[in-house]
Amino acid sequence: MEKIDRLGWAAGLSFVSYGVRVGVRVNRRDALDLLKERFPPKWSPSTSPVVERLYSLIIGGEGRRPGVRCMNLLYSDAARLARTLDLEAALDQFESDLQLHVAEMARGRIFVHAGVVGWQRRAIVIPGRSFAGKTSLVTELVRAGATYYSDEYAVVDRDGRVHPYPKPPAIRAADNGAQVKTSIEALGGKVGTDPLPVGLVVVSHYKDGARWRPRRLSRGQGVLWMLANTVPARRRPEATLATLERAMTDARVLKAARGEAQDVARRILDSVGDNMCFPRRRQPTLGQHARPRLTELSPSVN
Repeated sequence: MEKIDRLGWAAGLSFVSYGVRVGVRVNRRDALDLLKERFPPKWSPSTSPVVERLYSLIIGGEGRRPGVRCMNLLYSDAARLARTLDLEAALDQFESDLQLHVAEMARGRIFVHAGVVGWQRRAIVIPGRSFAGKTSLVTELVRAGATYYSDEYAVVDRDGRVHPYPKPPAIRAADNGAQVKTSIEALGGKVGTDPLPVGLVVVSHYKDGARWRPRRLSRGQGVLWMLANTVPARRRPEATLATLERAMTDARVLKAARGEAQDVARRILDSVGDNMCFPRRRQPTLGQHARPRLTELSPSVN
């Protein structure tokens, strides 16, 4: 860390996001604006010089000798996260690591890997990791009239309500798979502002040609699916489980493979209505048996 400190820094700042104190420093003052574009939603500047994590970005560019380029370097505290000629790749790594750190260490909030939209004053939560197809489903739900909350995290407070994490969705291009950040306004939607109780949890994955035939899961099964995608589950197991149980108090849970997102978006929104009826297997809730050990869970739990 002392070696990194001596490299020479042109500018820096500290900020707070969900109670987590973070610092950044750069070797070029204009690079601060590049990092700010990658900060989590709802961050605020801080005057404190004391932070829990410090990111250091060195922008390379042209070297002293003609035809020689210097690497871009990114550090998290003393650990090197990136060494690349591609500045965008270094910035992507910064954004990914920062978001995950905030999700892990957030105060008073539980972060679940999930897409979220609001509908009829309820939150529809779609748990899943990257490449699970939640972004495409969220964008189609927004196009169908739902309110955008997140395509990355469901941010749940102690009362079980879901808050917006209004990071612009990164939609994958059909030709090369590259992610392009898209404004919600461009999708014809709007961003939610108020926390919502969970009304529906959709456990789904894309399968080519699949028909939408959801089956109803128990509340306990819904908690397990949420828990398997929760960032701080192992570090704060008791608080995490208690929060998720409160969040799932009045929620319905549907599980099914799906085809194209535009074919099922409207049907999912209709499922929030009180007249919904689906086959349901009799399953015990978490309250009927001992709570499961976290070591038994994984993101691929079925």
